Amino acid sequence: MDDMKKIFLPAGLVLLALLIYASTFIVKEYETAIKLRLGEIVGSDYEPGLHFKVPLLNNIITFDGRIQTLDSRPERFLTIEKKDVIVDSYTKWRISNAAQFFRSTGGDSARTARLLSERINTSLRDEFGKRTIQEVVSEDRLELMAELTRQIDTQATELGVDVVDVRVKKIDLPPEVSESVYNRMRAERERVARDLRAKGSEAAERIRADADRQRTVILADAYKEAEQTRGQGDAKAAEIYATAYTADPEFYAFYRSLNAYRASFGDGDSTLVLAPDSDFFKFFGNMRGAERSAAPAAEPPQAAAPAPQPDWSSRLR
Repeated sequence: MDDMKKIFLPAGLVLLALLIYASTFIVKEYETAIKLRLGEIVGSDYEPGLHFKVPLLNNIITFDGRIQTLDSRPERFLTIEKKDVIVDSYTKWRISNAAQFFRSTGGDSARTARLLSERINTSLRDEFGKRTIQEVVSEDRLELMAELTRQIDTQATELGVDVVDVRVKKIDLPPEVSESVYNRMRAERERVARDLRAKGSEAAERIRADADRQRTVILADAYKEAEQTRGQGDAKAAEIYATAYTADPEFYAFYRSLNAYRASFGDGDSTLVLAPDSDFFKFFGNMRGAERSAAPAAEPPQAAAPAPQPDWSSRLR
């Protein structure tokens, strides 16, 4: 009896362990699972951890619940201008309903990629058909991708997946379309450049005219101020001359004659042809500038006491 226990006890423990192992399954944190009973889904969307099943009767299928990438091959679409564009895009998706995903695709990743690609291409064709080339390559591309994500996510619900994001990697033009598009873009840029140059020329002329006006005003004001200053100076000089003349007319006449001599003979190379008895030389022989008599006396007159001469030397210093 003890020998039988020694034989059957380990075997029973092994069978119990195998039964427990066959009756449990583990769902990892990055997985989602469904339970089948004779091919029929009886459980889905299990939380990560340890779960139980009926051995041989239930079958467990697990799927990767992480975000996956579907990189579509480039496709050709028509814009609203009837221009062909080659679009390269990719899609981020993940399983949201494991049971629906299994019913729709059988859990086949290749079939899932094909079904998603069909829906993505349909949405891309519809959205590009509503927009021009300029709109799809400008900042409107963000709006385009947001609209694509919303539409494809709605359509992908029947597949049991959520479309997280749709991104357009690159938009190319076919060779037969590129040249005409470039020519039109070049013409548009040239038009803008001409418009900017015209506005610049207009602004330059306006600035130049304003500068000329300010220059004319400044010169006129300066000339006015200069003439006023010159007039005031001339008036002051005339006043000084008048005061000097009335104070001592003889000295004033003598001083003016000296200035005339200095101006005439100052450079040493001047030549003047004048009569000796000209008024210009009246101070050469007589400091008072008295006129000489025209006829000489018959006899020298008796010497008389010389008239006192004014001392102008101190006044000339």
